[in-house]
Amino acid sequence: MKNDHTLRVYESIIGLLPSEENPTPLVRLNRVVPFEHARVFVKLEWYNPFGAVKDRIAANMIRDAEESGTLTAGKKLVEPTSGNTGFGLAMIGNIKGYGLRTPLSSAIPLEKRTVLRFFGSDVVEMDDTLCPAPGAPEGAIASAMETAKTQPDYVMLNQYRNEANPGSHYRTTGPEIWKQTEGKITHFVAGLGTCGTINGTGKFLKEQSRDIKVMGVYPEEGHDIPGVRGLRQLAQTELYRPDEYDQTIEVTNRESFDMCLRLNREDSIIAGPSSGMALVGALRMIPDEPGTIAVVIFPDNIFKYASSIQRHFPYICPPSDKGDSAEPSAGDQVLAAMMENLKNKYDTIKVDDLNRALQEPDKPLLVDIRPPDYYAKNHLAGSINIPEDALAERVAELPGDRDAPIVMLCGIGKFSKGTVLYMKSLGYRNVRSMKGGLNEWVRKGHPTESTAGDES
Repeated sequence: MKNDHTLRVYESIIGLLPSEENPTPLVRLNRVVPFEHARVFVKLEWYNPFGAVKDRIAANMIRDAEESGTLTAGKKLVEPTSGNTGFGLAMIGNIKGYGLRTPLSSAIPLEKRTVLRFFGSDVVEMDDTLCPAPGAPEGAIASAMETAKTQPDYVMLNQYRNEANPGSHYRTTGPEIWKQTEGKITHFVAGLGTCGTINGTGKFLKEQSRDIKVMGVYPEEGHDIPGVRGLRQLAQTELYRPDEYDQTIEVTNRESFDMCLRLNREDSIIAGPSSGMALVGALRMIPDEPGTIAVVIFPDNIFKYASSIQRHFPYICPPSDKGDSAEPSAGDQVLAAMMENLKNKYDTIKVDDLNRALQEPDKPLLVDIRPPDYYAKNHLAGSINIPEDALAERVAELPGDRDAPIVMLCGIGKFSKGTVLYMKSLGYRNVRSMKGGLNEWVRKGHPTESTAGDES
């Protein structure tokens, strides 16, 4: 029996992958949209066979690699991911016989990390940003590249620079939308992550009509929405091509999650947080004019983000039978507020400012709190390594002068903030955290060294 989209009968699950003949649904929003004239449709990408828009690129990258001879029988895949690309690669790999290793951030929701393991992926958790950071010396991308370079049985498809990524959307998403809107689409909106969706879909739609507006939405820095990138990270992304977009806009973390809740409760659209982000941006950019037909990509659904819901909407989760409340304790709330307050200019230092400070006679002491093996690979010259979990027992190695300038360092600037609080509790009055961590230091082009003295 052959694949039959009319009967919805398929020879294998791969036959369910979307195409112009088998598109993911387009649904009009009716309640959360404030417009009088403009019509806003959302493309529900969790109708892909493995639950997300990234199934498209996983299938196309594997197809492209097989056709080029890069991916052959017996090979395994290694791919840095914020989760969804990993799902697609793992499941297609299961059918085709390719194993998968996925280096990813330990900040990715537990649900995604657990399901990746359930799908058979070798998950390597790392101290990295939610969406893997290009150029990060210890990040998921660097780890995957090292694996592919040193282990011949591994192939890295590299969604962050592989033209088969936007090519998948040029082949499928664009033609689907054009057909579904009967060529009447006026505005296309997508969240910005690898930028494959906006590039490939936008290119196809622009070829049909130059009047179609292609628009991108990105999150604020410090967000916790997996799969999308703030402007700083986008600038490092090879597929980010802002000259090809008609408009882009930034949306806050809070706005994204609040809209996500509204979508679920008002329009009964089971969208995840990146969908909420994309819609907030779309509603600000799309003109409320007669004839406006906008399509917004909704990448995945809410079911992968239960832990994020608990964190952002603690009042939603009732106390358990054991009497434990999802509502954070007063102490937890105070600690969270203190961590948020550390973002001020007095408790943090930008990498360029630190670089200048290190040229001064009274330069600060640099305390690198990463594990010793990370420190050995690369660190700032002159820094000392006291891992975070060893600070309490190695206090004697810190200056006796509580006014001495000290800067705490980690990979991404997240964990060093916590150690600033600890240092302040010890009485140190001039201690700060480096914003963005070593990833940002390297991105800015400042030098590091290894234990062997090699510059990186």
